[in-house]
Amino acid sequence: MERIFSGVQPTGSLHLGNYLGAIRNWVRLQDDYECLFCVVDLHAVTVWQDPDVLKANTRHVAAAMLAAGIDPKKNIIFNQSQVPGHAELAWIFNCVARLGWLNRMTQFKEKAGKNKENASVGLYAYPNLMAADILLYKGTHVPVGEDQKQHLELARDIAQKFNNDFGVEYFPIVEPLIFGAATRVMSLRDGTSKMSKSDPSELSRISMTDDADAIAKKIRKAKTDPAALPASPKEFDDRPEAANLMGLYAALSDCEVEDVCKQFGGSEFSTFKQALADLAVEKLGPVQDEMRRLMADPAHVDGVLADGVARARAIAEPVLAEVHDIVGFLRPQGK
Repeated sequence: MERIFSGVQPTGSLHLGNYLGAIRNWVRLQDDYECLFCVVDLHAVTVWQDPDVLKANTRHVAAAMLAAGIDPKKNIIFNQSQVPGHAELAWIFNCVARLGWLNRMTQFKEKAGKNKENASVGLYAYPNLMAADILLYKGTHVPVGEDQKQHLELARDIAQKFNNDFGVEYFPIVEPLIFGAATRVMSLRDGTSKMSKSDPSELSRISMTDDADAIAKKIRKAKTDPAALPASPKEFDDRPEAANLMGLYAALSDCEVEDVCKQFGGSEFSTFKQALADLAVEKLGPVQDEMRRLMADPAHVDGVLADGVARARAIAEPVLAEVHDIVGFLRPQGK
């Protein structure tokens, strides 16, 4: 069976964009692929994290995966830092990847901003770690949003160069699984910016821990424009907030945006926002209730992660041993 690797950083509370753009799609993939779903805590520490908060957020992300419907017996759910092969293979890939490749990574420029000289080396090199995450398990497919396609291209380049450098056909050339609608959920305060945990405004995002009142309030306060709702996606030009809110409705109701436009085109935003709030509460409520139940039972979540770590190591360790042999690392045959 083809193998998927995908992950979420445990930085801040998960939001609706994480759920619609990633976790919900993972649930739909688990019957057709062998899946490893990872809480990528090594990626999280490319910027400073409070240690206690990082531990809590790691459980939070794992609980969200379980609450969304990912089966921990059918799939492997684990946290990255507990499988040492991720960091070790990343170092080898640091020696395979070229500086010019990393210099072209647009996300580093966006995340580092004007202060890139003070950014961590980890933030600069983390695309190599992302490649190691996938290739440590010989992943064949990765579900990605449009903003991650560049990093996946780098993983493909690294796999190809490793194979060429050592004259082997060892690492697969991983393929993307791209989900179109709902992979880019935008801010409720700015329809041109992606919904983000780092946005200083809580009103910009719906967190997976928000209760029904908070969800309704944030949708009511979402930025709009003065015109009535468009009757067709062709009218979305220069109306990013309308496009975002109608796209959210389509994603939550599993329908096409065209259908939402037909249903609500010409309506006032106030009417539509109430319908969107009701739908969001209906769809997210069961997931959020299960998340709260799981977060009240940390021993269960930790047990799922521990089991996942053991199963991930069982796959990773033979791969890393073969990489040692290919690269030429001596493994002394002692007692």
